[in-house]
Amino acid sequence: MDILRLPADEAAVRRYIEDLWLPYNRELEAIVDHFALVDDVDLVTEELEWRLDRHEAKSYRAWVAVEGSHDENNHITADIDSDFVGFITTDIDESSSVFDRPDRLVVCDIYVRKPYRGTGLANDLIERAKARAREQECANLTLDVDVDNERAIAFYEKLGFEPLRQTLIISVDG
Repeated sequence: MDILRLPADEAAVRRYIEDLWLPYNRELEAIVDHFALVDDVDLVTEELEWRLDRHEAKSYRAWVAVEGSHDENNHITADIDSDFVGFITTDIDESSSVFDRPDRLVVCDIYVRKPYRGTGLANDLIERAKARAREQECANLTLDVDVDNERAIAFYEKLGFEPLRQTLIISVDG
């Protein structure tokens, strides 16, 4: 199993969306209240455009866990002869100089396909994010988790993550 950086290549990103991002979000729909994908658009095409723009940001990174063969340069391509089995995406939360806190690396999303859960892959993905945090001189790794995603909360707590804030929400309509 290797964890490889996802390039800003349209075909590779499309495969990532189809093989990992869409199943991840479908699973979230099933377990998280108030989370749903829209029904009236081509999700892959819409996410592809947004994701390619996101890859342009210097602060953003995506890594894909692959099982199987790939080229000797550890490059991901759309036709790579490997299964995409998990991913992690990160972004840097830069702190303004007026605040007494360091920059933080934010885990945007992390996902491991069901057959690979319990193998240590999620730990490896978090370790990849920690390595990036150190490379970018970020003192902390942060993430958001839905309050009804009990499995994820238990995993993060086991790794030593601690609550820092609560996000509150209210509808502005009615």
